[in-house]
Amino acid sequence: MSAVLGRATGRATGQATGQARSRGGGRDVGRLLADFGHDLPVAPTPTAVEKEARLFRYAGRRGARRAGRGWAPATAPVSTWRMTSDQAPVLWPFIATPGLPPTGAWMGIDQLSGGSFYVDPFGWVVRDDIQVTNPNIFCFGNPGVGKSATVKAMVLRLLDFGYRALILGDVKDEYEKLCHAVGVEPFTIGPGLPARVNPLAFGPLGQGWAELDAVEAQRRSSLIFGRWLTLVRGLVGSQRIGDSLVPFGPSDEVVVTAALQELTGYAAGGSQLVEVTIPQLWHLLDNPTDRLITQCRYASERQFLDETRLLRDALGQLVTGALAGLFDDHTSINVDWRAPIQSLSLSRLEPLGDEAVGIALLCLNSWGRAMRETAAPGDLRLVVRDESWRQLRLGPDAVKSFDADLRLSRRGDLQIAVAHKPGDLLSAGAAGSQAAVIAKEMLHLADIKILHGQDAAVGDDLERLLALGPIARNLVTGWARHGKGRAVWGVGEQLYKVQTVLHPLEKQLTFTNDAIQGAG
Repeated sequence: MSAVLGRATGRATGQATGQARSRGGGRDVGRLLADFGHDLPVAPTPTAVEKEARLFRYAGRRGARRAGRGWAPATAPVSTWRMTSDQAPVLWPFIATPGLPPTGAWMGIDQLSGGSFYVDPFGWVVRDDIQVTNPNIFCFGNPGVGKSATVKAMVLRLLDFGYRALILGDVKDEYEKLCHAVGVEPFTIGPGLPARVNPLAFGPLGQGWAELDAVEAQRRSSLIFGRWLTLVRGLVGSQRIGDSLVPFGPSDEVVVTAALQELTGYAAGGSQLVEVTIPQLWHLLDNPTDRLITQCRYASERQFLDETRLLRDALGQLVTGALAGLFDDHTSINVDWRAPIQSLSLSRLEPLGDEAVGIALLCLNSWGRAMRETAAPGDLRLVVRDESWRQLRLGPDAVKSFDADLRLSRRGDLQIAVAHKPGDLLSAGAAGSQAAVIAKEMLHLADIKILHGQDAAVGDDLERLLALGPIARNLVTGWARHGKGRAVWGVGEQLYKVQTVLHPLEKQLTFTNDAIQGAG
């Protein structure tokens, strides 16, 4: 008992002694350093960090066992796969949102996004987020892949968005049903038919000539005579001497311009211009006046006739041949430009061959350009040029004429050129020739390209002319060939995999195999 009490007493005495020492002035480390001018850093107060809400919460293989959480009594068979990034899209397709806004006419399904695909050419031009600077369209595709049906469906649907259509040369009467559907009767041009189109028509620029001041008269005359000169150059250049094309040089240009100015009365300063025709131009060159000979700087009539023999013979061959009864008189048709669509049929010229059809297309292009030279703002016109490759094969001057038409989109004319393949443009001339180079550059005047199914042999042309990558090239030569209406749409630099969808009534209007079906 005494030992236990002693130990307890000792512990109490030690504790009291330690407390006495602390109260007796002992310094801790912080106080000791402070006395010598050194302060210990103060530990910062920890800030409470708020945890972000978890986007995903762990769930077991059977799901969360709560109502509406997808719990399953049995586990799903799950397998693990290891793959590279280029293999992942095969098993996990990464779906992208549609790259174009839903404006304009609906065309079908964008197979890459699963959404709808809309076409709005002029709407794309005015938007800064879409790399389209001109609304022209080139449509390529093998026969039977739905090329014509896509173009006709696009034209029909865009009519509801303020567009009007002009078919400059329906070679196969493919747009006849479409015209009848909207209450319009197409014009038919052919041998023995009453319809005439004068490619040397003044158009709206020739109206009100007496009220024009000198500056405006000179501006209009330059446009009119420039257009006519382009036409005559293309017509003469389409004729051949053996395997060579008839040349059209600067001297020929001076003669033709002077003759046209004399025939119209412009050279004499007339207050009213007289419309002329190509036969009248040919007759004046065959029987030149003294005024014309002097103005063209020839010493005599004999020299004039000798120097212009090739030009006169080429025009004479056209007047008595390809143009006979078609484009050799004043225009006899009255076109309603307020109608939703107008079409000029050339199907009666098909037996005359590709050259005659090409010359007719060249004349219609010049006439159509004249009719649209003073189009009102907001008058948007879809100018469809079917079988355009026939005009391009007439020579460099015909190619230049077509090239000039593609540059008219800023005034409201949207050119839609339809051909079989991009290589058709290169058939305008020999490799490296002026015509082939111009035709190749024309592809850059259309920022919208519709590429339907093509043979594998065309893949090289697609790669060289359109700079398509291997994926797009395989789609055109593979996927697009296995169904009608499938096409790769190039809108600026973006590519879209589109399946055109037609209503049953549209299928009837766009069907082009009537002859084949009847034969079967």
